[in-house]
Amino acid sequence: MMGIVARAESGATILELRHHGGGGGGGSGKSGGRSREEELGGLFSSDAARVSSLQRRAGGGSWAEDKAAAAAATGRVPVTSGARLRTLNYVATVGLGGGEATVIVDTASELTWVQCAPCASCHDQQGPLFDPASSPSYAVLPCNSSSCDALQVATGSAAGACGGGEQPSCSYTLSYRDGSYSQGVLAHDKLSLAGEVIDGFVFGCGTSNQGPFGGTSGLMGLGRSQLSLISQTMDQFDGVFSYCLPLKESESSGSLVLGDDTSVYRNSTPIVYTTMVSDPVQGPFYFVNLTGITIGGQEVESSAGKVIVDSGTIITSLVPSVYNAVKAEFLSQFAEYPQAPGFSILDTCFNLTGFREVQIPSLKFVFEGNVEVEVDSSGVLYFVSSDSSQVCLALASLKSEYETSIIGNYQQKNLRVIFDTLGSQIGFAQETCDYI
Repeated sequence: MMGIVARAESGATILELRHHGGGGGGGSGKSGGRSREEELGGLFSSDAARVSSLQRRAGGGSWAEDKAAAAAATGRVPVTSGARLRTLNYVATVGLGGGEATVIVDTASELTWVQCAPCASCHDQQGPLFDPASSPSYAVLPCNSSSCDALQVATGSAAGACGGGEQPSCSYTLSYRDGSYSQGVLAHDKLSLAGEVIDGFVFGCGTSNQGPFGGTSGLMGLGRSQLSLISQTMDQFDGVFSYCLPLKESESSGSLVLGDDTSVYRNSTPIVYTTMVSDPVQGPFYFVNLTGITIGGQEVESSAGKVIVDSGTIITSLVPSVYNAVKAEFLSQFAEYPQAPGFSILDTCFNLTGFREVQIPSLKFVFEGNVEVEVDSSGVLYFVSSDSSQVCLALASLKSEYETSIIGNYQQKNLRVIFDTLGSQIGFAQETCDYI
């Protein structure tokens, strides 16, 4: 495992973000022999399952039956996707107790959790498991603690609960519709972020975990809830964080900045802010209003309304009416290139073999307040095949108009995205996403 790459500067704490392709090792043992298309098929299946899970949560639906099923299965939740789940997400390494943990940065999760020893059932992890026995500052939280209560509120069910008898610890179960889950106890320990130490940081110590987490330790919960990293570090960072996601999938890194010091950013355009839509009944998500989309400078009639800005979803998913309008305009402007079959969740594809130059129409999202955010050109098309015979528009359609559109991380590359939870606004600026 790589060491922690982080530093404090001008009152801000800066962590390196790396793209995590999810090698992880082990698992089915077949990944080495799988084609690129098979790998991508698994990743997109996982992404579609995540989108489905977020829809359920954003719709105010209860997770209770999911959690009850997970508990009844005592740690064995069936994986609904047939593909081996891996992660195409961004990771940061933090200090926890006396060790380190490399965790997926997730703006849609309420709770930070890591895999803990001794582990009854864990996904493959590249580094050592967190060992509570080796940390003198580690302690399990009792089931009558305010944090245990907060977990129940955040997840909308008895996710943090006391077992029968005299069990004193707060147990938790987080399970998702894609078959991934984490079960264990709620605990606290010292969290170290670039030298900034947060004593008594509450997290999940998971001893039964499964899902598309690759070789990571677990998840960093950056969502809007009482137990998220952002809420727990309010005194240190004033409820502000931002990230810049790197362009390439390897040999590049971006940054996660905690704190409101904008002087450490390297943005090339001014920061523009749109209002964050607050909806306390709809989970930990960061909502904004999407008022329009432009393709190649041509405004597409759209009324997507409330959308989730998410670091953990790969491909942006739009309600069918908006997606179809965007697709039609893109096909019109891209008409000179032959079409190719769709791939997984991507249904608008082209065969670009033999073309030396390709003119890619620009893609802009327009948010409330006439805030225009241009997607990096690398976030418009997805190269499914390395020979360019199948290159797809990197957007997907949701199943229903009643679902909530999601801005995924593939369309957030080379942007500084700022989440100001106290000011209730989200900012965007162009930035070349190297580790700063």
